[in-house]
Amino acid sequence: MERNLKNVLVISFGFLLLFTAYGGLQSLQSSLNSEEGLGVASLSVLYAALILSSMFLPPILIKKLGCKWTIAISMCCYIAFSLGNFYASWYTLIPTSVILGLGGAPLWSAKCTYLTIAGTSYAEKARKNAKDIINQYFGVFFLVFQSSGIWGNLISSLILSQSSTRVEISEEDLECCGAYNCLTDTTNTTGSAKPSNSLIYTLLGVYTASGVLAVLLVIIFLDQIKSDQAETEKEKLEASPFWSTFLATFRHLKDKRQCLLIPLTMYSGFEQGFLSGDYTKVYVTCALGIHYVGYVMICFAAVNSLCSLLFGKISQFTGRKLLFALATVTNTACIIALLLWKPHPKQLAVFFVFPALWGLSDAVWQTQTNGLYGILFEKHKEAAFANYRLWESLGFVIAFGYSTKLQAYIKLYILLSVLVLSMVTYGAVEYLEAKSSPGTPTVTKKENGGPHSQETYM
Repeated sequence: MERNLKNVLVISFGFLLLFTAYGGLQSLQSSLNSEEGLGVASLSVLYAALILSSMFLPPILIKKLGCKWTIAISMCCYIAFSLGNFYASWYTLIPTSVILGLGGAPLWSAKCTYLTIAGTSYAEKARKNAKDIINQYFGVFFLVFQSSGIWGNLISSLILSQSSTRVEISEEDLECCGAYNCLTDTTNTTGSAKPSNSLIYTLLGVYTASGVLAVLLVIIFLDQIKSDQAETEKEKLEASPFWSTFLATFRHLKDKRQCLLIPLTMYSGFEQGFLSGDYTKVYVTCALGIHYVGYVMICFAAVNSLCSLLFGKISQFTGRKLLFALATVTNTACIIALLLWKPHPKQLAVFFVFPALWGLSDAVWQTQTNGLYGILFEKHKEAAFANYRLWESLGFVIAFGYSTKLQAYIKLYILLSVLVLSMVTYGAVEYLEAKSSPGTPTVTKKENGGPHSQETYM
């Protein structure tokens, strides 16, 4: 096997193992650690730390340690979060959430840098177009990586379904579920009865082992970047120190189009935060039990992955406007339906319809928003995508931050308001683009959206 491809597969399966654990844990936080909102508070802190990490750490760590060891050490930050869940408290989860957030940005940056250098290296040897090889490597990576949402949630559901503490849910208790949930009922022991400690420890043990295997896989099998390539990358990093990237991120806000895209970018964080932090708790866990959370999130991950692939291919024919309209209509319909729907175990299929439709919409928000950034800001991609990570992460922080303070119906109204605002400002961006180049059709091209589109998984 060609060495560069071997390294791509090592990174891909390393991330698969790591995010099998993290993805499953993120989906369960609001249900597993619901006391005083600890679970969602930890996620809010995590994404706040990610914002700071994105601004400062990646260039420093890659420059000092190289890509291989940056990836390995950053992966250890994720393992710390798994360990913090063994004894979940404010003194364990919050610090480990900060550690994970700080490790998140260097991990993704080092991965992108490694795959880019590997692709360029092979292209030079094979005398092929570097961009084509790089896109091919990223395609292989995401083909493997995107399945982590399925495996992580499947593990949680299979293990937690062994619980013998489930109790019958009365009709009176079911009234507490849904958009108008009984917020003050923190001791609700209906479908959300907490699994036994032995099951929780088993689950966390599997997740921790998965993370450790990921680190060992990278340390043992991933080749260090060759010295000449590493020196080239080091020179680039020295020529562009971290503070210049930091300043460039905020200087980019002088572009009116970037400012207009902030609501749309933040909405991506809001809608993902609602699904993993609120839908899983006040609809699924409340009415069906925590063991169903994994199955529901598998549905979301599978549809999201398939639609991301589909929309990436058909966007060149449909254009981005039609896809954005599809996502807007679908998300709006879901929000209105969630406001009206009273979840009941007899309506089992409905619990899966919502995450499926949500996955379809999210696939549009991820692929097309990233593609839009790539097309609009082609000459300033680094600053543009730094803004993307900044504002999307801020959306996560806010969504998880107010998760325990507001009832679900208020959060749905906020979600709908931000969606409407996003489409108004997005429409303004399209208008400005059409006005500036009236003779140029604004058809979406696939602007390497893959590598960026899924980085929201953390």
